[in-house]
Formats: sequence, C-alpha cells, structure tokens
Amino acid sequence: MSDSFMTDEPCGDLEVVATFTGPMPTGVSVSHTGRIFVNFPKWGDEVTASVAEVVDGQTRPYPDTVWNSPAGDDDPDAFVSVQCVVVDPADRLWVVDTGSPLLAPTRPGGPKLVCVDLTTNAVTRKIVFPADVALPTSYINDVRFDLRRGAAGTAFVTDSSGNGPNGIIVVDLASGDSWRRLHDHPSTRTEPLTDFHPLVEGREFLKRPADGPPSPLTMGSDGIAISADGGRLYYCPLTSRRLHSVSVDALVDRGLDDAEVAATVTDEGDKGSASDGLESDDAGRIYLTAYEQNAILRRHPDGRLETVARDPRLLWPDTMSIATDGYLYVTANQLHRQPDYQGGVDRRQRPYVLFRTRIDAGPVLLR
Repeated sequence: MSDSFMTDEPCGDLEVVATFTGPMPTGVSVSHTGRIFVNFPKWGDEVTASVAEVVDGQTRPYPDTVWNSPAGDDDPDAFVSVQCVVVDPADRLWVVDTGSPLLAPTRPGGPKLVCVDLTTNAVTRKIVFPADVALPTSYINDVRFDLRRGAAGTAFVTDSSGNGPNGIIVVDLASGDSWRRLHDHPSTRTEPLTDFHPLVEGREFLKRPADGPPSPLTMGSDGIAISADGGRLYYCPLTSRRLHSVSVDALVDRGLDDAEVAATVTDEGDKGSASDGLESDDAGRIYLTAYEQNAILRRHPDGRLETVARDPRLLWPDTMSIATDGYLYVTANQLHRQPDYQGGVDRRQRPYVLFRTRIDAGPVLLR
C-alpha cells in the first residue's frame, strides 16, 4: 500500500489469479467460499460462454451451457451478452445481462437481472426489465445490493448508454418491480467534452474508426458502489473524473418525483482519474479503477485519495471485487486497445489477466 498519488512509480503487490486467452473479460466476483466467477460480453470476440466459473485456472460455463446458449437477443431464459456478475451479501450470484451484443439496441426479454443459487448452481430468480426501464438505447452495466431494504432487498443498476439517456435503475427484489431514477441527470452523463480528455498509454482515448475521423466517447453512469451504512449510492460516468452520490432513501421512495431525488445528489469532487469500476468496503472507503494511470485508487470518507496498486500490467482495470479472503480482485482487459479505438486495428495482446491485491479491510458487507 502506498500514500503516493498521481505519480508513475509502480506500487502495491499484484498477484496473477487467472489468465484468459479467448474473449476479453469485464466482470469478476468472488463468493464467500472463494469461488471465482467472470463474464465475457459479446463485443466482437467469439464468446462461447458469457458467464463462467474459474476452476483450476480454466473457465467453465456457468451455471450451464443452456443458460449460455441464447436463442436470440430477446431470449429471457438465456444470457444474451453479460456485462457484470456480482455475489450479494447472501452469497448468491447475480448476472447483469445487457441484452445488447455489439452495443445493439435492446429488445424486450434481453436486458435482465438473473440470480443463481451457489449451493445448487441453479437459477432461482429472473427479473426482466420492461421497455420503459431498459430502453432500446440502454446499456445496463453494473449492480450493487442492499438486502436490508424491502422485503427481499433492493438492487441498483447503472445505465451507461453511449447514445441515449443515462441513469440508475432501482429494483425491488421481492416484487421484481423496477424503475428509473436520475434519468438523463447531468451527474450520470459524460463530462463536458471540452473539459475531459482522457489519456491512456500516452494517447487520448477516443473512438477511432477505420474509415472516419476520431470522436469523443459519451459513455455515462458506469461504476457504482454503496456506502457501508447503506445511506449513499456512489456512481460515475465512464468518461468523467467526477464522483457523485445520491440518497438511497430517495432512490427507493416511489413517492418522490425526479426533481426531489435529484436534489439529494452530491458532487463528491474530482477523483483523480477516469474510472470504469467502483467498489466499497465496510470501513466506508470507496475503491476506484484508474484507467488513465493503470491503477486502483482508494477514497477515504474524508475525501482523501491514495493509491492501492499501480502497475503497467493493469492495462484498463475494469471491475473489482473485494472478497472475504481480504483481497481485492480486478480484471485488466485492454479495452482501449480494441479496434473501435485503434483505427480498426486490434492491438490487444492476450492473455487478459485477473489480478488480486491484499487490502487491510474486511469483507464487503453491502454491494
């Protein structure tokens, strides 16, 4: 651990947990018993299993091949294109299915939240988002849970759409009802393009098509984390260095209108880097991937930032998971080297890597 910040010196100890020579991974989550799950979105690579368990360094389709064999983009009974997997405080695996392979428009039945019982390895819950919640333009991205709210708990999902309104989706896990909050709110959208110029591997991170001029990315609310006391939900657009939070009480109160919910938003300030994933621990600290610095940062309750790990191998740190073994797990998937950002040339170099680094905090109690 280091108190250094915004320097180029490597710090922190990264341990390789697994490598991937096929499609690029995004999400990772670790169960309370140490089982490791990853996912592979359908962004152009050949994906035979969108969700997998890592066993002895190899990936196995999870929970089975049937769930990883969709009949179409609107199949409600199979994974269409998964962006993240998260183990909740009750040690169940939840799968966020974007229903949007190749970032295509969604169709009813595709975007959904699926729960797998890790004892039986069977799907026990499927919450399909209606078309007015997961919009045709939506790209649902990451999820966190508070099982103390509502009869069966509440989930919070980011919509990071790059070509439509952004926001937070709230899900009542008892009824399966879902609704949008902070719909197209400025805090969920990309930072003004005149103010934001991210550098990754020394080059401005832009869309760079093979047959046209470069243009800025506009991906909105992506990373998400819930405070240790469950009172605030933290979130950040992919293309921004700002961190925001909103009252969880307001998000779940169906009696409040959009303006009343928006009134509870707090600008938490510059977080030192653009981030993809967020995570939290039970000491009230927020962890942030820093794709501009190949690093993982940590924000204390007083706003102080420190570097947990920085390493040239952390090429686009994407998703984090804090496990009961005291380690923070993180995927590094070279997202910025994809053809869409490299003039049509695939500059990724396999294998992709799942790392872990020890932290001095206990397990995450709220997700």
